[in-house]
Amino acid sequence: MTIKVSSKHMSLPIEELTPRQIVSELDKYIVGQANAKRAVAVALRNRYRRLQLPLNEREDVLPKNILMIGATGVGKTEIARRLAQLARAPFVKVEATKFTEVGYVGRDVESMVRELAAASVRLVEREKMDEIQPEANRRALERIVEMVDEQIERNKPAEFKDEQDFDDEAAPFYSAFISEDPEVRAARHDNLLLEILKGDHDDRILEIYVEESSNPFFQVFTPGGMEEMGIDTNQLASPFPTKHVARKITVAEAKVSMVDEEAKKMLDKSSIQREALLRAEETGIIFLDEIDKVAGKGGGSGPDVSREGVQRDLLPIIEGSTVATKFGPMRTDHILFIAAGAFHISKPSDLIPELQGRLPIRVQLDNLLEADFKRILIEPKNALTRQYARLLEMDGVTITFSDDALETLAKFATEVNSKTENIGARRLHTIMERLLEDVLFESPEIDKKVLHYTAEVVEQRLGKLVHDSTKSNIVL
Repeated sequence: MTIKVSSKHMSLPIEELTPRQIVSELDKYIVGQANAKRAVAVALRNRYRRLQLPLNEREDVLPKNILMIGATGVGKTEIARRLAQLARAPFVKVEATKFTEVGYVGRDVESMVRELAAASVRLVEREKMDEIQPEANRRALERIVEMVDEQIERNKPAEFKDEQDFDDEAAPFYSAFISEDPEVRAARHDNLLLEILKGDHDDRILEIYVEESSNPFFQVFTPGGMEEMGIDTNQLASPFPTKHVARKITVAEAKVSMVDEEAKKMLDKSSIQREALLRAEETGIIFLDEIDKVAGKGGGSGPDVSREGVQRDLLPIIEGSTVATKFGPMRTDHILFIAAGAFHISKPSDLIPELQGRLPIRVQLDNLLEADFKRILIEPKNALTRQYARLLEMDGVTITFSDDALETLAKFATEVNSKTENIGARRLHTIMERLLEDVLFESPEIDKKVLHYTAEVVEQRLGKLVHDSTKSNIVL
């Protein structure tokens, strides 16, 4: 039985962004590829539009799955990854080459749906924990105050014994009869709380009992290969009783670990799993990379023997079916599938016709030009030049790049890609690493803490390697 929940009663994390706003967000991290950005922006917006429809109309609106075609390093994976972060949707990236046809040793295609369910549970659990964080923090601090207070009070019978000359056995007995005003106790706890918050007791050692994982995992052999299966012992007459083990930690460590422990106690696992499955069904995204590697026709031998079989196994998953997960059955009808491949050797038409029909939106990503490489070095939030500058700042070294240096780096990346294999923007990683190799190694000891890279410096460091095609093939 399928439970349909109105979006008015369940806050699905679909951003109310227009396609233009989604593209603008993607532009912060990805240079160019306007067509691919538009396609995924429309796909994401359509999910929001669908959830606004009456319940009786939603089932008929299926996602328009996307096939992205482009060379390696042009931004296919990055687009899907940033899209998932933007939508805060359950997202998994899987490689089609990991799958084998049913009957062969390897992973079956249903495992990607199980991975999506697990990712959705983690996502919902994290959101719920963030919501209850203040209360969990309060409860954890109360426990720590009680433990610290108990530890301090535990030492009092010894002092009492010294003054009253009681023996060792009598001291605990008499201490039990010591009456204490509740207001005095509350005031002492308030003072302790302030001291703990200030860090006065951070080095004090506490002994706590933590619960060991009661959900063991087993490797089981399924028709598709080895799979990991979890047993939820909370729902069974557990043959694995919960174990509590003693651990000694400081108060500073307890402030962190006990907050998570208290938050987990407050969570309702069943409701989290139900919401997570629904969210994965309604808003999940599966990015299926290297789809071109299974595009060859069947009838071969060795690793190629099950290529067409993998395609046939993908059909019911993409079209819509129910997959059993350890959190419950999960439908795939409304999961968005984004497939991507370079298609250097094969062509999209080499996919079986049924699979082609289930990936109706095709987007061709452009090869990167010299101007694109220069933009990649400076425009994205996570631009390589910024990454290296921040890393070296940790050693007290400041590096800057002149405009002509960036142009030279972009020219070298284009030249090496044209002479050797075209690996797109990933070429910039190898070139930048080679350029900064010495300073990255010597930065803690060098006296010169400000370095400026010009075109001449870049040419001097990399010119011979780039222009020598033999060395370029090996080093860059």
